[in-house]
Amino acid sequence: MPAITFYKHEPIPMEMHKVKIVQQLHLLPTAQRLEKIQAAGFNTFQLHNGDIFLDMLTDSGVNAMSDRQQAAMLQADDAYAGSETFYRMQAKLTELFGIEHCLPAHQGRACENILATRFVKPGSCVIMNYHFTTAKAHITRLGGRVEELVKAEGLESASTLPFKGNIDLDALERCIQRETPANVPFVRLEAGTNLIGGQPISYENMKAATAICRRHGILTVLDASLLQDNLYFIKPRETALADKSVREITRMIADLFDIIYFSARKFGFARGGAILVRDPELFHSMEDLVPMFEGFLTYGGMSVKEMEAMTVGFEESMDMDVISQGPQFIDYCVRRLADYGVPVITPGGGLGAHIDVKSFLPHVPQAQYSAGALSCALYVCGGIRGMERGTLSEEREPDGTERIASMELLRLAFPRRVFTLSQTEYVIDRVKWLYDHRDLVGGLRFVHEPATLRFFTGVLEPIGDWPERLAAAYRADFGDEQ
Repeated sequence: MPAITFYKHEPIPMEMHKVKIVQQLHLLPTAQRLEKIQAAGFNTFQLHNGDIFLDMLTDSGVNAMSDRQQAAMLQADDAYAGSETFYRMQAKLTELFGIEHCLPAHQGRACENILATRFVKPGSCVIMNYHFTTAKAHITRLGGRVEELVKAEGLESASTLPFKGNIDLDALERCIQRETPANVPFVRLEAGTNLIGGQPISYENMKAATAICRRHGILTVLDASLLQDNLYFIKPRETALADKSVREITRMIADLFDIIYFSARKFGFARGGAILVRDPELFHSMEDLVPMFEGFLTYGGMSVKEMEAMTVGFEESMDMDVISQGPQFIDYCVRRLADYGVPVITPGGGLGAHIDVKSFLPHVPQAQYSAGALSCALYVCGGIRGMERGTLSEEREPDGTERIASMELLRLAFPRRVFTLSQTEYVIDRVKWLYDHRDLVGGLRFVHEPATLRFFTGVLEPIGDWPERLAAAYRADFGDEQ
């Protein structure tokens, strides 16, 4: 269905659902928010949810379930082995993707662990359009490395390009020839690309990339965690597919790949994950890793209630009214911020609105974790929790030097079917205020730095007293209670 138009009002996103259950929110006074971010070691991951007004950290596992999902949870079959719930989920995945063999896992990174354990060896080169933090960490942990071959324009912050997640096909061919196919265990394409603004990849690009891989005998892997957003973008932007349904496009994409995995904390609106494997021998070579790391082969570490909800969520992900909600709200937020002069990634992608921190805080070096600092500043100035997606999310080089991220972003995730338009307007307003006072924001440095995935549990401190000065400026404009 097309976006709803108004008779005497500018276009705004319309919620295609009604609210039946609510959760109360609380906005702590500014002074308390400053104390909370200090206690959290200037790491938004370490904040307590009860201290947050609007949680835009992620879209993972925090999406609102439908009434049909809630109802389906009541029929869950709690058997340790042979659960009918698993077979219902498997049948739905086979219907949508045309792949019969399914390995359940408790979430997406568990799937990544299984894939890396099975395929990656020391010296292996895994090619991607762009990495995700956990996908890369599993590969590097086993002595492999990642080559990111997203097209150069995908890293441009402001553009009108419809598919900024596309892989560079010429670079892919050159990389395979340089590494040799024997040293490339698989090519992983992410639909869409999480760390560069939730930008989609086109069907034609996936088709061309997988054809190159088949010619060289290299396995193709699709990370379908953000597939529903990618499907939403493909249908209107690829004219050759305009007459295809979302279900038909899903099958066309699936037919290109040997392996598909996903986090159902995103795709499916629940909590879980799975790996779909086309070749039965390959499937059997991986299945022993499920009981070792996850659980039995018919639950994979998931609650059966969640599996029932996932199954309904997969079907709902084939409905344009459902999958349009996130991208439409994100687009609205991005356009409104851009109108205010706030530097944002354009066009708006899936998952969330992304602030271009290099342009927002040009005076703060990336080595001082500018996106992490901005995420802390936004919490102080509004109680909004976003997520740093930049240098803090990278790993250090083998020699210990800082690896500077190609993009320095603050992600404001839009959990699906959660936020209202007025809450979105509040976020826009507070980001604009912060942009007008951006000179008050400084950098961060580590107090405790974990070796792996440091952004989750690291402890930082501000360089100087900028959080106190920022909080004072905010109180001067909004009072002590906001």
